[in-house]
Amino acid sequence: MRSRSIAVIVVAAGRGERAAAGGVSEPKQYRMLAGEAVLSRTLKAFLGLPEVQYVLPVIHAEHADRFAALELQHENLLPPVSGGATRQASVLEGLKSLAKLRPDYVLIQDAARPLVEGDVVAGVIDALAELEGALPAVGVTDTIKRSPDGALVTATEDRSTLFAAQTPQGFRFPQLFSAHMRASTVRRTFTDDAEIAEWAGLRVGLVPGTHRNLKITHPNDFQLAERLLAGAEMITETRVGTGFDVHPFEPGDAVWLGGVRIPHTAKLKGHSDADVALHALTDALLGAIGEGDIGIHFPPSDDRWKGVGSVVFLRHAGDLVNKAGGRIVNVDVTIVCERPRIAEHVPAMQAVIGEALGIATTRIAIKATTNERLGFIGREEGMVAMASASIELPRLD
Repeated sequence: MRSRSIAVIVVAAGRGERAAAGGVSEPKQYRMLAGEAVLSRTLKAFLGLPEVQYVLPVIHAEHADRFAALELQHENLLPPVSGGATRQASVLEGLKSLAKLRPDYVLIQDAARPLVEGDVVAGVIDALAELEGALPAVGVTDTIKRSPDGALVTATEDRSTLFAAQTPQGFRFPQLFSAHMRASTVRRTFTDDAEIAEWAGLRVGLVPGTHRNLKITHPNDFQLAERLLAGAEMITETRVGTGFDVHPFEPGDAVWLGGVRIPHTAKLKGHSDADVALHALTDALLGAIGEGDIGIHFPPSDDRWKGVGSVVFLRHAGDLVNKAGGRIVNVDVTIVCERPRIAEHVPAMQAVIGEALGIATTRIAIKATTNERLGFIGREEGMVAMASASIELPRLD
């Protein structure tokens, strides 16, 4: 029985704008990673595999000079082809170019995954003996919430059935080529090649991926990848941020605190919903990661934020923590007012904050105290909230 011929398409036609930082405009696939371009590392990961016969780069039409500057030479490296306007279109251009070679299997690899290892590739190839498609994946460990509008949670997913997809995604070449040709004629956006294969009725299986096989997407990912290349254990450090907010009362019938509407004889005055608790907590999170304050991200002069629920601000701060590779260890909020009474609403506040930040309510402390009838708080002219947040971040220096 003859051996299977295997081709690899390395998709590198994007502009890589999300990974830009500090004025760097170079597309991420051409930026240096521990002294070598990301794309060069990704291509060499496959050029060094004896079971692979062809490696085809698909690049942006404007990046021909950048690719030539990599000065890559290997008997299995095919001349690059220009990609399309989308990832899906770029893969199709690669498949068309490979059609004349008629490989048995094709692997589709993101250029931004330069740390892929041979064991992961071998697992994908082995699975193709029984299936039309296979991809590496790792189990999801975070609690996943469903929210159609990005504000109200409608369901909590069973994370035991959820997996994060990686590349290379492998397929039997004729079936994937046919599926891509069909997909190019329909008005639908596919997120990856496995989704196209699933849509076409092909059997697609999962094989073990690794957390080392990270995709470089944000600026911080370059430092993470360099540490992994150096074989260093990921060293973390704890950051602490604090927040403080104050709002006066004005005529109304309820206040928003911790994302919960509490009936009262007045409301808090502010451009948004004036939720002092969430404002203070948002500032604490932003401070822990060095991202300024809430006014920088959501200026009160911008009418987009007029009357908006402050959980939007909190969720944004949580997203920034995640993008920095961080983990929220705990948050602590203290509300200072004479009225209304807060204690009975604490569980509801914890639930709102936990959903917004994706953390357990056991990591959320909310306390309330009076000001002993002193000052503007004692005169019930306004309310104050203070917050702290503890963040665990990868240490990059």
